[in-house]
Amino acid sequence: MPPKKVEPEEKLGPWALGRFTSNLKVGLVGMPNVGKSTLYNALSNCSIPAENFPFCTIDPNSTRVNVPDDRFDWLVDHHKPKSVVQPYLEIVDIAGLVKGAAEGAGLGNAFLSHIKAVDGIIHVMRAFDDPDVIHVEDRVDPVEDIEIITSELRNKDLEFMNMTKGKLDKDKQKAAQNPQMAKAHATETACVEKVIKWLEDGKEVRNGMDEWSTTDIDFLNKYQLLTAKPVIYVVNLTKKDYARKANKWLKKIHEWVMGHGGGVIIPFSGAFEAELQDVPEEGKAEYEKEQGMTSVLPKIIKTGFSTIHLIYFFTAGPDEVKAWCIRKGFKAPQAAGAIHTDFERGFICAEVMGFDTLKELGTESEVKAKGKYRQEGKTYTVEDGDIIFFKFNVTAAKKK
Repeated sequence: MPPKKVEPEEKLGPWALGRFTSNLKVGLVGMPNVGKSTLYNALSNCSIPAENFPFCTIDPNSTRVNVPDDRFDWLVDHHKPKSVVQPYLEIVDIAGLVKGAAEGAGLGNAFLSHIKAVDGIIHVMRAFDDPDVIHVEDRVDPVEDIEIITSELRNKDLEFMNMTKGKLDKDKQKAAQNPQMAKAHATETACVEKVIKWLEDGKEVRNGMDEWSTTDIDFLNKYQLLTAKPVIYVVNLTKKDYARKANKWLKKIHEWVMGHGGGVIIPFSGAFEAELQDVPEEGKAEYEKEQGMTSVLPKIIKTGFSTIHLIYFFTAGPDEVKAWCIRKGFKAPQAAGAIHTDFERGFICAEVMGFDTLKELGTESEVKAKGKYRQEGKTYTVEDGDIIFFKFNVTAAKKK
């Protein structure tokens, strides 16, 4: 009898880490007084406290911002629908962390719990001196700021994993009474020990994708560790430095980020963005031209959206054009469930056309005529920008 074929384990990317839901959000994280609330105000165009003292933000503020997308704009122009629903990103302004937060310093435990509740991190740092703006460490060193916060998140993860290990050790004898339970217990214990060693070596969980098996990732998604969350780095510059695209800290920040798994670095000027918010909408383009600078907020929003592994598909027609946010990796029935649970439960098929195909050929009827309109089943992985019509039929009673 020929040996059983061993299927190679699927190689998972960073998108596999995190909550597999479409209701995701990113948090603005950083030391006190680095420009988080200024950035949040600009992103949301709403007024929250941004005074010059530590911990002026205690309860996290949250807002939804529209994600700029040329494809959505084209579909709206093409269909001229009665209703439009743009894609959005939820952003949370989290209070500043300080050294020792993992042990409770500076209301640290509450703030760390706020970070645990988000799915991605926009790490804000300040790269300029200002005697009128107090830094909690009484110095300006954005690289040290990143190091402090990353260490605090790692320490909190290590504390959590050691507690998990303690519970597993306590349950070992009970699990040994059943072979199936003993095997599951041993598997989880091996994963926990592997993660503890990784964290003790000063590494973040998100940077271990070459090390984690699919089983490890299942456990990591249960633990929801802070260092498993994807990060983008946003550097607050003076208007002068932002205009000339130069600052003494940018190279050092880049070196640190590249040495810690890489990531997107976006310079911005909180002062410029704050000024721009006071300019009437019709005058913004002219103001940007006069200043020789453009707002980087659209880039921050789009990068934040993709960083937490969100994509969206469209439903489009004369009645409505809508973008539906889903996690990357969703199969067609899961995507249908974003519209309504009945769509997922009674899923039959998804009729799909790519946005680029529609734009190139001009009309849905032309897409069909060219054989580019296709039917996909339950195993289809939805792609970013798909235009989908779901067929479903709910006849059986819902399972209890």
